[in-house]
Amino acid sequence: MSTMLRVLVSGEADDQVGVSLLSQVPGIEVVPYDPTAAGLSDQQRTAEVFLPPYRGSERPIPLVKQLLNLRLVQLLSAGIDEWSPHVPPGVMLANARGAHAAPVSEWILSAILTTYRRWPALIRYQDQGTWAHRLPGTDFETLSGKRVLVLGAGAIGLAVAQLLPPFGATATLVGRTARTGVHGVDDLPDLVSEHDIVVVICPLTPDTEGLINAKILAAMPDGALLVNAGRGRIVDTNALVAELSTQRVRAALDVSDPEPLPADHPLWSCPGIIVSPHSARTVPGTNRLCYEVAAKQVAMLARGETPSNVAFSR
Repeated sequence: MSTMLRVLVSGEADDQVGVSLLSQVPGIEVVPYDPTAAGLSDQQRTAEVFLPPYRGSERPIPLVKQLLNLRLVQLLSAGIDEWSPHVPPGVMLANARGAHAAPVSEWILSAILTTYRRWPALIRYQDQGTWAHRLPGTDFETLSGKRVLVLGAGAIGLAVAQLLPPFGATATLVGRTARTGVHGVDDLPDLVSEHDIVVVICPLTPDTEGLINAKILAAMPDGALLVNAGRGRIVDTNALVAELSTQRVRAALDVSDPEPLPADHPLWSCPGIIVSPHSARTVPGTNRLCYEVAAKQVAMLARGETPSNVAFSR
């Protein structure tokens, strides 16, 4: 019997870099699979590690039941909410923590600056051939002096906090529990009113679903900005639509509830909103970074160690 750790890796085009990287890890055997297949071959069913694809990672969830020797599901995402209900007992679920910090934190900063410097309005005037040195309504704003509340103190949240000081802004971190330099989530209601920007980048869990509700939104100062690059269901969509309709606060969303956002959804036409299609992490090289993290996790398992990015185990 082979002592090699058998690893299923998607054979789709976006995942060829993963096949290449994982094939270089000592002690493992890479077996490609089709994420759209209804079933697995006899060889594939004996795999101990399963990697969902980079895009559409939820597609092969039904295949997990066929993996009788499964020990680890290694995701290429930071979030685990799509997969956590489907991991069998005794199986570890690991994420790609760290791989998304640079592109997502960059998106968050760009969303803030896009809102403050009123780029959507400027682009509309450009399309009309209008030279508008001053725009009607709110003036241009600066990030300097702004107080930013970052809900989520993981790799992405820390990256956001590090990007802000050069712009003269300050960050307050909020995590699940309080620790040095990080407030606990119980402090959120009191902190919201003291900050100009609220950034949501925490995981979706039963405790965080609907965390940004009508009460929290109402506590945000006039003119405040909500930035959500975490998960759509962390924010109460109906409450956000209601608050945005008053034009008292603004929002920049990379995620939504529902997702994809239907063409006729009221969020699209709310005043003061920017929406991107869950694309904050989508820059050249991100899938390679994700697979580099995944390869390190699988290598740890092959050496008999517990992968460091295990986020969930039944």
